[in-house]
Amino acid sequence: MRAPRPARRGLAAAVLAVTAAAVAAPASASAAPAASSGVTGRNAAAPAVAEVAYTAKERAEALAYWTPERMRKTGRAVDLGKTGPLAKPWKGPRMKTVGRLFFVNANGDDTWCTATAVRSGNRSVVMAAAHCVRRPASPVNTYTDLVFVPGYDKGERPYGVFPVAATVTPASWAKDAVGDVAALTVDPVKGRKLTDTVGGQPIAFDRKPGEKVTSFGYPASRPQRGEELLTCTGTTKAGPDDEVVIPCDMAGGSSGGPWLAGFDAKSGLGTLVSVNSHGDSPDGSRTMSGPRFGAVAKAVYERAQRG
Repeated sequence: MRAPRPARRGLAAAVLAVTAAAVAAPASASAAPAASSGVTGRNAAAPAVAEVAYTAKERAEALAYWTPERMRKTGRAVDLGKTGPLAKPWKGPRMKTVGRLFFVNANGDDTWCTATAVRSGNRSVVMAAAHCVRRPASPVNTYTDLVFVPGYDKGERPYGVFPVAATVTPASWAKDAVGDVAALTVDPVKGRKLTDTVGGQPIAFDRKPGEKVTSFGYPASRPQRGEELLTCTGTTKAGPDDEVVIPCDMAGGSSGGPWLAGFDAKSGLGTLVSVNSHGDSPDGSRTMSGPRFGAVAKAVYERAQRG
């Protein structure tokens, strides 16, 4: 049974608490338990995953909670410094598959990440970072009121708001803060499934470093403050702890945003090979790290697409 929601604090403190560190996954946390939880190992032949499911009532509450005005207030309440110089506003056609993922964290704070619709068997999967759906190394601290808004731009929600029905992360993230990747399944909107509405990015695993990628995100830097999509382009290099790294200075709020290899600006399509996870410092970071998509990411994705 879902516990009562935590009390919601003032937006200024709330958003800063998460988005200031949204591209730098915290090493540890010890907050009081939040609402939903459900860690389960699945498929002994693959890495274990941790799952959280939301009831129909909880999903309806999330839709009612995230009004257009609340979304705008969440962005206006935090300022993480000036945008750039590496991150640039996206000037191409609308990226239908990329959007803002709004949620309430384990402290009861309103905030957001970035997420991406991907091709999947159930046509309903969104990929993001694990720290966008649950606190690391703290199995009971999962997040609530999650909704995905593809194509978000300056308050516009052109394809609707998709409530999150379930999240999947590596069990190693829930237990030990290892494996910063998440797959989410979302409900249809007006009877249409997610990728039937906006399309989906192909996803690939076990790619080697050294390929050019285009990264996207909705950072809380100014003047955009999460209202516009920003982008970086760079060549991946191997990083520590089974990560890959690109030159990119997007701030908090860009977490979970896609790394697209072979990106075509006209179609808005590439191949998803990682997601924004963390920078190299809390302030003034000039690189972005993401998890290398291997067996762990594949297990997370495969479980979600069966949901």
